[in-house]
Amino acid sequence: MAQPFRLSRGGRIDRSRPIVFTFNGKPVHGYAGDTVASALLANGIHLVGRSFKYHRPRGILSHGPDEPSALLSVDRGPGRIDPNNRASVVEARSGLRTTSQNHWPSLEFDVGAVNDLLSPVFVAGFYYKTFMWPRKFWDRVYEPFIRAAAGLGKAPTVADPDRYANRHAHCDVLIVGAGPAGLAAALAAARTGKRVILADEGAEPGGALLHDTTSEIDGRPAADWLAETLAELDARENVILLPRTTAFGYYNHNHVAMTERVTDHLTSAAGQAPRERLWQVRAEQVVLAGGAHERPLVFADNDRPGILLAESVRVFLNRYGVAPGRRLVFATSGASAYRAALDARAAGLDVTLVDLRLEADCGPELAQLRAAGADVLTGHTVVGSKGRKRVTGLIVAPVGSDGRCGGRRLLACDCVGMSGGWTPAVHLFSQSRGKLAYDEAIDAFVPSRSAQEERSAGAARGTYDLAACLGDGFAAGAAAAGSEARQDFKATATLTGFQPVRIMPTDADPTKVRAFVDYQNDVTAKDIKLAVREGFQSIEHVKRYTTTGMATDQGKTSNMNALGIVAGQLDKALPAVGTTTFRPPYTPVTFGALVGPARHALFDPIRTTPIHEWAEAHGALFENVALWRRAWYFPKNGEDLHAAVARECKAVREGVGIFDASTLGKIEIVGRDAAEFMNRLYINPWTKLAPGRCRYGLMLKEDGYILDDGVVARVSDTCFHVTTTTGGAARVLAHMEDYLQTEWPDLEVFLTSTTEQWAVIALQGPKARDVIAPLVDGIDLSPEAFPHMAMRSGTICGVPTRLFRVSFTGELGFEINVPSDHARAVWEAVFEAGRAHGITPYGTETMHVLRAEKGYIIVGQETDGTVTPDDVGMAGMIPKAKGDFVGKRSLARPDVVAPGRKQLVGLVTDDPKLVLDEGAQIVTDTGQPIPMRMLGHVTSSYWSANCGRSIALALVEGGRARMNGHLHVTTPDGFTRVTVCEPVFFDVKGERIHA
Repeated sequence: MAQPFRLSRGGRIDRSRPIVFTFNGKPVHGYAGDTVASALLANGIHLVGRSFKYHRPRGILSHGPDEPSALLSVDRGPGRIDPNNRASVVEARSGLRTTSQNHWPSLEFDVGAVNDLLSPVFVAGFYYKTFMWPRKFWDRVYEPFIRAAAGLGKAPTVADPDRYANRHAHCDVLIVGAGPAGLAAALAAARTGKRVILADEGAEPGGALLHDTTSEIDGRPAADWLAETLAELDARENVILLPRTTAFGYYNHNHVAMTERVTDHLTSAAGQAPRERLWQVRAEQVVLAGGAHERPLVFADNDRPGILLAESVRVFLNRYGVAPGRRLVFATSGASAYRAALDARAAGLDVTLVDLRLEADCGPELAQLRAAGADVLTGHTVVGSKGRKRVTGLIVAPVGSDGRCGGRRLLACDCVGMSGGWTPAVHLFSQSRGKLAYDEAIDAFVPSRSAQEERSAGAARGTYDLAACLGDGFAAGAAAAGSEARQDFKATATLTGFQPVRIMPTDADPTKVRAFVDYQNDVTAKDIKLAVREGFQSIEHVKRYTTTGMATDQGKTSNMNALGIVAGQLDKALPAVGTTTFRPPYTPVTFGALVGPARHALFDPIRTTPIHEWAEAHGALFENVALWRRAWYFPKNGEDLHAAVARECKAVREGVGIFDASTLGKIEIVGRDAAEFMNRLYINPWTKLAPGRCRYGLMLKEDGYILDDGVVARVSDTCFHVTTTTGGAARVLAHMEDYLQTEWPDLEVFLTSTTEQWAVIALQGPKARDVIAPLVDGIDLSPEAFPHMAMRSGTICGVPTRLFRVSFTGELGFEINVPSDHARAVWEAVFEAGRAHGITPYGTETMHVLRAEKGYIIVGQETDGTVTPDDVGMAGMIPKAKGDFVGKRSLARPDVVAPGRKQLVGLVTDDPKLVLDEGAQIVTDTGQPIPMRMLGHVTSSYWSANCGRSIALALVEGGRARMNGHLHVTTPDGFTRVTVCEPVFFDVKGERIHA
């Protein structure tokens, strides 16, 4: 259990509960409460990975979510391997298996490190400048090389066995961040009785108070104040505390998305508990108290393992009882690093501090540190570091008033803590569309103008002093809860003074120094300068050209330094450069959390009709239509699709066919104002339609384009039986409900979906009446008593029916609507009665061909969301005297009435055997230069056995004016000539439907 760098006392770890996990197969000892990073450091392990581009040795830089370098693959068991986990936030537990990434064959000896020697080739934007020649190398050399080099960790290859949950919540006040400001905000809001959610990404709330062992709040240790505050919040029923919960996205209307890590930290089995839970919170008010990120210093070779952020050194010392080294050098341009140095001295470590500021600019912290026995060098810069797989020394030099460096000096060390200032965590604020402003006093962008019901507090808005943070948080929480309460806190003063610096002064040639700005993507200061010299002035362009800020940490430690370097190169003030765009997620989110329980069979249910099993038993092949499985065709004796469809088409035209139309959407519209409601939704009139009659209806969206169609029967004065397309049923019902509830709530109308209540058996063909006549009671089937587009109620085979005389084939046809429970029996009875007449079951493909022969449209095939009634030849359905209806005004828009719109026409090929491809483009002249001007496209194309040739429907510019003219349609072999014709190919006069 040797942990050579574990302090003998201190920390919030549980020393009574030792743990063991593995790193690259070797055991690592620690205690409950450790993170993987703190346990690795306690065991003296600093080399934990390799950088992306140069494969340079990398160690632990940070203790929190801003860690860019220490990315590990974490194996929690079979199927539970997650790549690119930040060692700084993964809670260590026994049985965990962790491995380093981005190296071969081993972490210590990585062949990819040769890239470091080739760094002059891999400059900013190198991928735009290389791999250009020879061209034939691209497929076999360059692309395989780039793909092999891409990424860091390896994605899992087996299914995720874990469960994930999704929870929606509403609250009055959501507080993000449970540091000093967030806790104070929660106290203020909770005391008003408002519903409060307090979320923090850490394993326990407290933020900086968890490692601040010297500060006092209101005359008592900060740790005591923290314990009392948490106890009060925990006791309140109106407060929900969510540790291990990261707010990763701030969306419209105060919608904040958060992921809660539920079981990853548990050693024993978690039973049925989900691994993670996605919280989708709608808050009346939001308080953002996410703290701030410390900035690294930019100097030569500032990326060696053992170089950490100064505050992270303090965290490892005080929270985890770990000394990251025994001889520490702190490099800083401000006062905050002195806190870490003082704590290191209190732990008995050898400490030297290098401060860029002159001695006169330093505060009382300088004397305190010297009194503690540390060496302090003021007015000194860092010009480089020594070591390879771990830092062994820091090279420093004095800086004169002219900015020139004096003689160099090597400070031996095994750990460096650096601090270049602080950057408020404004990511969520910016995601909410809030506006930032540059604060020169702290050299940072801070929240300025909120776009939603939000307020930032504490370090998240640039307030770094402890007492000020507490007061700021309390005021924000009270205001969010509608209170004007305030509370003055007395707390130990925080060291906040500092001198802004972008790149540490150096006497080296800046073109030869590699001072890293973005650690994960290996972006150096000279890369950023090169991008500016090459003409990139927008910070967004510089970001993408150099990839700075585009790694998994999203530039939390690099953005401000990069902005400063760009500003210096452009000789602009930093606010003039601006900031890059902050996008969700704040930190990486698992796909499992986003998907939640919507996996496997739950994702897309399959719907079948009552006739489905009969069709299966009779050899039907099926296709998916929306969520339905529909019989596609019924092959006989080894027929393929084309032979079977040709046979079925002939059978319907010459005898009788039976078709399962149960998937059509069906909506019952009932009420005193049902006819008026229909009149407002459809383009054609309904108030004078007599009960017992049917009418084809066309429905538009507000933009005037076709939404859906279907036959509607008026059952009584106050009841309509509406049919829709199979795929449009839910959409049309929602459309109707929307207008009924929000636009016309005064209408007395009730809508009921009856799609699954009514099964529909379509009987089509010249012998349809002969088949159905013996089975029907109470209905006169004669053409005079029961004409086309009529509906009658009666019984069939003793079952109540709504019998429609309608046809989607152009033949004499009936659609038998019966309760679904009786559908199979009625179908079998009709089929048996039809045997004497040669009845043939047919599927959706035959239905498509038969309707195309008659020029009937299918919504979604002859329409594409931009088609109007006139485009498909149905403008005549709109009476001139008809009042307002949905989409009417849009039909007068200039674009809708402009000449040259695409119109529905028929096409016949010169070669009658050639079937055009659906979607094929149409041109006038095949000799025109590329890109050719397209006139339209083929919407439907089939071989018609009844016509003895191929037929097609198409949308063509000015199509009706091109009748009998010639066009050309693309084919796999080039083009073929077609003749434009009317979109009706069979029974042009329409006599058969009235038989």
